Amino acid sequence: MGTQDVTTDADDRTMREFTRAVLDDLRGLEKLIQIGAIETGVRRIGAEQEMFLIDGSRQPAPVAVEILEALGDERVTTELARFNLEANLSPQVFGGHCLSAMEAELHEVLTDVDRAAQGFGAAVALTGILPTLRLTHLGLDNMTPLPRYAELNRAISAARDGAFSIVIKGLDELDITHDNVMLEAANTSFQVHFQVAPDEFAKLYNLAQAVSAPVLAAAVNSPLLFGQRLWNETRVALFQRSVDARSSMHRMRAKPPRVSFGDRWVENSILEIYQDDITRFRIMVSTEALEERSALQVIADGGVPELRALRMHTGTVWRWNRPCYGIADGVPHLRIENRILPAGPTVLDEVANAAFFYGLMAWTSNEYPRIDEVMEFDHAKGNFFGAARHGVNAQFAWIGGKTFTARDLIVNELLPAARTGLTSYGIASEDIDRYLGVVEERVETQQTGSQWALTSLAKMAEAPVDVRMRSLTAAIHKNQQTGDPVHRWPLAELYRTRDWFPSYRTVGQFMSTDLDTVSATDPVDLAAQVMDWRESRHVPVEDDHGRLVGLLSFRDILRLVADSRQHDKELMVGDIMRKDPITVRLETPTLEVLGLMRDENIGSLPVVDDDNRLIGLVTVYDLLDIASKVLEDFLRGEEEG
Repeated sequence: MGTQDVTTDADDRTMREFTRAVLDDLRGLEKLIQIGAIETGVRRIGAEQEMFLIDGSRQPAPVAVEILEALGDERVTTELARFNLEANLSPQVFGGHCLSAMEAELHEVLTDVDRAAQGFGAAVALTGILPTLRLTHLGLDNMTPLPRYAELNRAISAARDGAFSIVIKGLDELDITHDNVMLEAANTSFQVHFQVAPDEFAKLYNLAQAVSAPVLAAAVNSPLLFGQRLWNETRVALFQRSVDARSSMHRMRAKPPRVSFGDRWVENSILEIYQDDITRFRIMVSTEALEERSALQVIADGGVPELRALRMHTGTVWRWNRPCYGIADGVPHLRIENRILPAGPTVLDEVANAAFFYGLMAWTSNEYPRIDEVMEFDHAKGNFFGAARHGVNAQFAWIGGKTFTARDLIVNELLPAARTGLTSYGIASEDIDRYLGVVEERVETQQTGSQWALTSLAKMAEAPVDVRMRSLTAAIHKNQQTGDPVHRWPLAELYRTRDWFPSYRTVGQFMSTDLDTVSATDPVDLAAQVMDWRESRHVPVEDDHGRLVGLLSFRDILRLVADSRQHDKELMVGDIMRKDPITVRLETPTLEVLGLMRDENIGSLPVVDDDNRLIGLVTVYDLLDIASKVLEDFLRGEEEG
């Protein structure tokens, strides 16, 4: 739906008319297939490149609209967030040097975008999920100001009966709620297209489903979200939940989400998928920019229908392999859009991933023309989610029920097969060696983009989270400029201390979140023991719902000991805690915190949200730690100077 206008005030009548238009378009597509009007006999490929924009401190830079105006390139368009852009590459006939042509165009367009971005203090970063992205970046103020995005948010939010809930478990665990669809903007991908004929669609679509798992396992590049280490390709888990329009009752009835892998092989035609998309998923957005004549009438008059209504509706159903209808030079065609691949780590890595996918599609279609007869669909689906979780360490149930590790299957079986497939279409041998060689070295060394990021983080474990995320993002951007594929990247290094300052501007960047708390009804003895065991001088007091109700300090305990009148009483924490402590917010500037601690003579400040729920704690020791780093860097600079 990204290229189409939407109706922002659709009433029931408008939605009924639009629904009839969707059904009419489906009949039109069926007619085009019946009369042989869909293009056959040619195989084309293409791609869409999504990207993040970052500022000088390696945070998201919400300047996409300004960059587009300065750039003036029709290939580049908006995305959901102001800090994302998308580039649509030119289609290439599948053969010869099509892959190196794709790489060259990618470099060209990204260079142009980056040059335009520099005028606004920004730069391009290719990564599945930006390490420095925080939940605060995903407010509606950062949504691209176009009606189609606002309408999509309105429609999906209206269909739900509560906030968007995200629970993802990996090495760490993320459990958050959010009130809009901007979580989807945390994902950027490299989407590849493969043109197919109508009579081969079902066969090739099923093959795309089967090979998605090993291709993804080799390409994972999104292990982090909001500082948490989750899946190797966290995009897969996040995307499904970020636009989940199901109510609690729908989820209870196991109604499928709008982002899915599917639940069965396609038997005969692309029409099966579109029928499912209409049957299972409510039409959420509409457009008044419909064709004046019905699709069938356009065909009868010798024309080619655009199928605007059908394309708009299916644009709000995000299958990992999505069927597409398009028109080029007045001729309609069908494509399979593979959406599994993350953006980055480099252009070379991306084209190598695409080459692996295309090669497997070409080989498997000859070797296994009916993949549904030799492989269980549940195995293909399970493999896909296993790849997303574990990358090259996943276990796959493969053709004929054989079991492989992802690494062994890719290196020993599938890379030689992909080479055969690319060769059969006349792809230049030097391109085959270049791109499949990148995949092979990456898988053999097991340094995918995700593993590089996780290993780099482990090396920087002693630094604050915000510093590590900024250092990681800086290294991603720097290494992308070299063009070296990710398996050759050195591990990320921590910023020098003088470059850490942007990581300490606000409380939310350095506060402690791993908190030991007590309840107001707990005995004081428990609070005293917690302070002793943890060597802390302050313990927040919260209720059963995580709301801050007080703060207990070491001084409060000392006053209790000094007051002999209290010795015979059974005291609870609530009897001696401060019931209305001074609090701060995530966005409170560090200098303001310093002033509060000095003026109020306090050693800690709880950090709360708008509902007074406790989300962190900042202490005088945190500020002393920052000061020591500043002094250390100053003295080092004096010595070097």
